[in-house]
Amino acid sequence: MKKWPVIGVVLALVWLFVKGATLSPQSILGTFLVGLVVGLFVAYATRNIYAEAVALGPVVRSTPAAVRYLLHFLRELLTANVDVAYRVLSPSLPIDPDVVAIPLRVQTDAAITTIANSITLTPGTLTMDYDEETNTLFVHAITGKQNIHSIIEPVRAWENLALVIFDEEADPEDPAPELPTINVNESGNERKHEQSTESEPETETKSKSKEQREGRLSVDRGVEDGE
Repeated sequence: MKKWPVIGVVLALVWLFVKGATLSPQSILGTFLVGLVVGLFVAYATRNIYAEAVALGPVVRSTPAAVRYLLHFLRELLTANVDVAYRVLSPSLPIDPDVVAIPLRVQTDAAITTIANSITLTPGTLTMDYDEETNTLFVHAITGKQNIHSIIEPVRAWENLALVIFDEEADPEDPAPELPTINVNESGNERKHEQSTESEPETETKSKSKEQREGRLSVDRGVEDGE
């Protein structure tokens, strides 16, 4: 089946949600038809930038997972809005930000981009960077130090659905990659290094004090011998 008519219909549906229509059959149908006319025209004009045909089988199979992804994202969006509002309005301001490294199982650019954008669109989290070599997203979270699992669990749920939607090689039942511990070790080494450098002046001070005491003892002994 030609791909550009499918894209035209998708654009019409997107226009229906973006434009916003009153909950009446006439308004919904009218808005959809306007979006369909414009969407088909745009899809046909840009048909050379994507594949000519699309297999309907995978699209139909991935539709339930796509719907679940959308519902799960909306739930996280609502929950995160309430949580961030509570933390901002709370007198104690319970915010403890940190950067969390989350390795992924998805491999395609579309799946990685979808998950990264979902993280950024959710209040309280932001996708900062992506490491292509380790297939890892670096996420800044306002509660990263308090409960790291609350940051990772939604991402894993989105990833399980993305594996089906984008027909990835991995399976949702495959174990998730372990969280990297390199950053923790490096920070620990840095702290040790800082502690060792801070102790050096103390050692020098102790050595100087010892030398001064020995010098005073030598002087006192010389005075006693003179007497």
